[in-house]
Amino acid sequence: MRLYLKYILLFVILLSGTFSFAQKSKRKVLEARRIQLQKDKVYINALLSNNKRKKKNLLNDVKDLNDKIKTRKNLINAINSEANELGNEIYLNQLEINKNTRELEALKKDYGNMIYRSYKSKSQNSRLMFLLSSDNFFQAYKRFQYMKQYANYRKQQGEIIQKKTIEIQQLNDTLKLKKEQKLTLLNSKKEEQIIIEKEQKEQINLLAQVKKKENKYKRQIQQFQKEERRINNQINKIISDAIAASNKKSGKEKSATEFTLTAEAKALASKFELNKGKLPWPVERGYVSTYYGKQPHPIVKTATIQSNGVRITTEKGSVARAVFEGKVLAVQVMTGNKKAVLIQHGNYITVYKNLENVLVSPGDDVKTKQKLGTIFTDKITGKTILGFLLSKNTKTQNPSNWIYRM
Repeated sequence: MRLYLKYILLFVILLSGTFSFAQKSKRKVLEARRIQLQKDKVYINALLSNNKRKKKNLLNDVKDLNDKIKTRKNLINAINSEANELGNEIYLNQLEINKNTRELEALKKDYGNMIYRSYKSKSQNSRLMFLLSSDNFFQAYKRFQYMKQYANYRKQQGEIIQKKTIEIQQLNDTLKLKKEQKLTLLNSKKEEQIIIEKEQKEQINLLAQVKKKENKYKRQIQQFQKEERRINNQINKIISDAIAASNKKSGKEKSATEFTLTAEAKALASKFELNKGKLPWPVERGYVSTYYGKQPHPIVKTATIQSNGVRITTEKGSVARAVFEGKVLAVQVMTGNKKAVLIQHGNYITVYKNLENVLVSPGDDVKTKQKLGTIFTDKITGKTILGFLLSKNTKTQNPSNWIYRM
C-alpha cells in the first residue's frame, strides 16, 4: 500500500512539473506572438504614413485607418492572452510560495524541538557519561552510532532549512518579476486602447463622409471589380490554353480541365503540396490588405467584392518573389503596361500581378524566393500592392492556407 502511495506521489510531482513547463512554453509562444504584432504595428503605421499621395482619396484614408485599428486590436488581444497567462503563473507561483513557507515553518519547529531536546540532554547528562553508563561495549557502540546519526540529522535539517529559505526567496523574486511584467503589459494595453479610441473617432467621421457619397464610391468599386474580372479572365485563359496544350501533347482531349503531367511535373506538384502552409511570402515584407473570397467591401458595406487571391500592401521598390520552384508559364501585359507573371508548379499555378517590370521570361526555371520583378507603385494613392493568386489547374485556392502565417 505504501509503495502504491509513493507511485501516486511521484506521478503528481511529475505531472505538476510537466504542467509548469507547458505553461512556460505557452507563454513563450504568446510572448513571441505579441512581439511580432508590435513589430507589425510599427511597420504598418510607418508604411501607411509614408505613402505620398498626389490627392486625397477618402476610401484609401478609411482603408488605411481600418488596417491600423485592426493591427492594434490584434496586438491588444495578444497582450490580453499573455497577461492572462502571466496571471495564471503568478497564482501558481503564490501557491508554491505558500506551500514552501508552511514546509519551512514545520522544519524550523521540528529543528527547534530537536535543539531543545539536545540541550536538555546535555544538561542532564554529558555525552561521555551517556557512553560510559553503557552495560557493555556493544551498547556503547550503538549509543555512539545513535549520537553520530542524531548530529548528522541535525546538520541535514539545518541545510534543508537553509535551502528552503533560498528557494522561497527565489520564488518571491520570480513572483515580483512576473507582477512587473504583467503591469508593463497592462500599461502597454492601456496606451494602445487610448490610441484606438482616438482612431475610431476619426474613423466615424470619415465613414460619415463616405456615406454622403456612397453611390459614387460604390460605382468606383464596381468599376475596379470589373477590371479585376477582365484580368482574371485573361489569366484563366492562359492556364486553360496551357492545360489544352499539355493534353494535346499527351493525346488526351483538349477540353479536359486538368494538366496532363509528366513524372517530373507530378513530383514537383507533390513537393508543392507537402509545403502547404509553409510556403514563403511572395514579398519580403508586407501585410494582407485584401483577403481571398467573396466579401462585403470593408468600407462601403452595400458593395460586394470578389477576390480570387490576396492583395499584399508593401513598401515602394519592393520586389515580388517566387513562393516555390517552378517554370515561368507566361508573362501577361495588363492595363497601364503593368505585368503579371504566371509560374507553373506541376498542376499548381502561382500568379504575381501588378508588376512594373519583370526579371524573368516564359520558359525560365525559377527557384524558391527568386526575384520576379518590381511591384508597381500607384502615383496617385502612393500604394505599392502585389496581387497574388494560387490555383490548382483552373480552380483558385485560398493563399492564406498555403503561405506561412498569412
